[in-house]
Amino acid sequence: MRSDRPPLDRLAVLAGRSWREVPLPGGLTNTNLRVTTEDRLDPALDLVVRCSHAGSELLGIDRDAERANTEAAATAGVGPAVVEHRRDLGMLVIEYVDATALSDGSFTDAGVLARAAHAVRRLHEGPRFLGDFDMFTRQATYLATIRERGFSLPDGYESYAEAWDRVRRALAAAPRPTVPCNNDLLAANFLDDGKRIWLIDYEYSGNNDACFELGNTVAECGFTAEQTEAWVEAYFREPRPGDLARVRLQSLCSSYGWSLWGFIQAAASPIEFDFWGWGLERFERARQLFGGADFEALLTEAAA
Repeated sequence: MRSDRPPLDRLAVLAGRSWREVPLPGGLTNTNLRVTTEDRLDPALDLVVRCSHAGSELLGIDRDAERANTEAAATAGVGPAVVEHRRDLGMLVIEYVDATALSDGSFTDAGVLARAAHAVRRLHEGPRFLGDFDMFTRQATYLATIRERGFSLPDGYESYAEAWDRVRRALAAAPRPTVPCNNDLLAANFLDDGKRIWLIDYEYSGNNDACFELGNTVAECGFTAEQTEAWVEAYFREPRPGDLARVRLQSLCSSYGWSLWGFIQAAASPIEFDFWGWGLERFERARQLFGGADFEALLTEAAA
């Protein structure tokens, strides 16, 4: 086996087996392979091997927490089961789910949106995760990394520091209990098998405000105002005053914070991808919300 290929033959689950591997699309901090056994031994295996890349420590990824939280999501009934974890090889082996990844446009279907909200709610009602996630802490850590290493930031990013702190204080004024969150539920991390929706990729998972989870999907999938309202209603069933404002503010947090992820990756990742453009797109979303006519009202409603 060539040295530039993942050493799948070192996995215990594949010991003595013959298999076929096929690259899976997606994955900006890892390479994903679908591995299916070709021999006649039982059981036949259909797996996904997630191979992490070097440098993930700059992004604050805890691979042990990823494994533990993937297992917890499986217990909650919304994630694939963990088969093997080889931290020394940078490999996490999970069961393959025969399902189709959603796209941003998928959420225009009210039925899909409702089932996605149900899956998120099941995750949040499941076992607690290992570790916590707070975007204000993560944003500060990412910003410190960028400064320490001399990475580039777009003009104007730090001019929103005061407004960012106002968002933090508004959300902290009426804190919510934390729940187990994926924290990175872009459309491709929802898998639809036609009967239910699965949630995958727990690299950034941790216990967090449920509204961040919802707001992150709003931001990543480009929800309209009407979709955002429907999303909040589908999740909460009977939204309370402040729920919508809180989700919208957390969508700002997602965009402003995760944009730094893109700027770090633009400087450090070996993957050929326009990380700078990815980060700029999210920074622009945050700028629009910071400068929106209803920004002050959102702060007031979220803090009430």
